[in-house]
Amino acid sequence: MDPCPFVRITVGNLALKFPVASKPAFTGVLPSCSPCYCKIKLKNFPTQLATIPLVAQESAYQFEDQVHACFNLNKSEFDRIVEKSLAAKKGSCLKVEIYTGRMGSSCGLDCGNLLGSVSVPLNFKGVESRGVTAQNGWVGLGGPRSKGSAAELHLRVKAESDPRFVFQFDGEPECSPQVFQVNGNVRQAVFTCKFSFRNAGERTLRSRLNLTLLISDWFCNFVNSSLSEPSTSGSWLSSLRFDKEKTLKERKGWSITIHDLSGSPVAAASMVTPFVPSPGSNRVSHSNPGAWLILRPGQGTWTPWGRLEAWREHGSGDCLGYRFELLPNGGIDNVPLASSSISTKNGGKFAIDISTGTSPMTTPSSSFDSGTGSASSSELGYGSWANLLYRGFVMSSTVAGSGRCSKPEVEVGVQHVTCKEDAAAFVALAAAMDLSMDACRLFSQKLRKELRQDGQEHLV
Repeated sequence: MDPCPFVRITVGNLALKFPVASKPAFTGVLPSCSPCYCKIKLKNFPTQLATIPLVAQESAYQFEDQVHACFNLNKSEFDRIVEKSLAAKKGSCLKVEIYTGRMGSSCGLDCGNLLGSVSVPLNFKGVESRGVTAQNGWVGLGGPRSKGSAAELHLRVKAESDPRFVFQFDGEPECSPQVFQVNGNVRQAVFTCKFSFRNAGERTLRSRLNLTLLISDWFCNFVNSSLSEPSTSGSWLSSLRFDKEKTLKERKGWSITIHDLSGSPVAAASMVTPFVPSPGSNRVSHSNPGAWLILRPGQGTWTPWGRLEAWREHGSGDCLGYRFELLPNGGIDNVPLASSSISTKNGGKFAIDISTGTSPMTTPSSSFDSGTGSASSSELGYGSWANLLYRGFVMSSTVAGSGRCSKPEVEVGVQHVTCKEDAAAFVALAAAMDLSMDACRLFSQKLRKELRQDGQEHLV
């Protein structure tokens, strides 16, 4: 089946310069302490933020191939923009607003002052066959403070075709659904999922044995104590119940295996580190996250391909934090690819999007609530392994909010799929990310029956 058409709009190579008479007292470029930032807007898409390096007027600044923001349009979004452009007899515009001051907001109010703005008309003619550059160079700022300042913004705005394979789960991952490849109105089954509890018999036996030993131990203590102290049977039973709850308050052993239509396993995700609450709380903490191994078949055994960690973030917004890294060479040199958070209430998108510069950041009000985001290039070390293994858009998958019905939709860049095992690994990763939302639910909340086994969680 053919991939789905997508268009990717990137904004990069940002820089700001002022006239010699009004420029700040510095020479060269100060990208790390820039007093300016910008909001990058495209209608019907979340606003993205980026810092802007300041350039001395006379400096010969060499622009690297940096990407500061990107917008991904599927066919329907692309067609809608083209239709509106034709109806209005002018192209859609991408708007960049430049602010002075600290990036972010305080008490719901923006901290910066508007310096000016730039609008770039988008012309998509021929984008399906070749990249279209809408702007590449310096442009004067227009805005309330532009008169006499002649401040200029350098930016490159480019639109290019970015086809992707799209996969949809036909049900929640824990219900062992089929996975369909989708292209428009055409849906074709390509994989099946099998959710299970790893080593179920061994876990059941061990759980029963531990509980028997626990009861026996507390009974002996109760008898010994009753010979020398007044009756405390109520407190002993209460303590016993507490320890039993403590023993059962963990989520572990989940696994999901992806099979092709012939029944052969082509990828798997296995929970290798249990999800347990931090001491004195009901949440999985950042300091002790649960973890999955994403596995691929190779030479008659399973080979680790990636590792996904997840936890429950603290702070004003209730979010699921995650970190994903590749495990080349059997995990000797781990390669971080994505690190961000997703709203546990509204859900969002898990995304791996590798650029050679700073990854886009979204506004606090619309970012990880609707949620994409990979960590910055400096944090993930894009100059080494990551750019050798993957480049540009890699994959994304939808993640429903906690307690909501979830049927993940997975997008994978065509250039990253050379065989069915490649696609299956990303599907397994998407399933693990979706299941992490359940694994990181507060332990005061009960999981659905498909995620519990042998009484596990019935006391949490």
